[in-house]
Amino acid sequence: MRVLFLLLLAIAGAAHAAETARARLDAFARDLRALRGDFTQDVHDPNGGTARTSRGTVALEAPRRFRWETTTPYRQLIVADGEKVWIYDADLEQVTVRAQGTEEAHSPLTVLTDLSRLDHDFATSERGEHDGLLWLRLQSKDKEPQFAWCDLGFDANGLARMDFEDTLGNRTAIRFSGWQRNPKLAPELFRFTPPKGVDVIGDPTPAAEAFPIRD
Repeated sequence: MRVLFLLLLAIAGAAHAAETARARLDAFARDLRALRGDFTQDVHDPNGGTARTSRGTVALEAPRRFRWETTTPYRQLIVADGEKVWIYDADLEQVTVRAQGTEEAHSPLTVLTDLSRLDHDFATSERGEHDGLLWLRLQSKDKEPQFAWCDLGFDANGLARMDFEDTLGNRTAIRFSGWQRNPKLAPELFRFTPPKGVDVIGDPTPAAEAFPIRD
């Protein structure tokens, strides 16, 4: 009986060891067309200085639409509508707009709704288990990458954390919660033009509709 028990433990251990972060990513992203959740973000400078913490919500929809809304301690909205990227700093009353291009294509979050881009845009490596998560490292194949590396941390339910270091040495840790898979997202989430009276840097789309942030 003891031999059988030890054999079962060995089999269970081997099965656990065989689980990988890439397998968890594949499972989380399978049949994923849209995603919505909350985030908490901590940013440290290269010297390990005190973290700057912000919170907000994120929404993704295949193939190229994205919304990142910071609600505290300041208000900022980033919207990618498939053609342009809008960055609205409400406190500064300023909007920056530019064409949506390769920079967004190489964002790690885009692989969640378009897993086919993963191996095309990134080199990946398993980073093992720590902090109760399995980690997968992404390194961009772009000639001028936005970040030195990005680690995705997965628990049994999917993506729980994203840590990355930018090219200046700043480190960012993002914790995700409350994921909703394939929710019905209103088209207005991914549309934006500047509210009246704000400064605009760039070339906005004349036909776009305005959807300013409301308290």
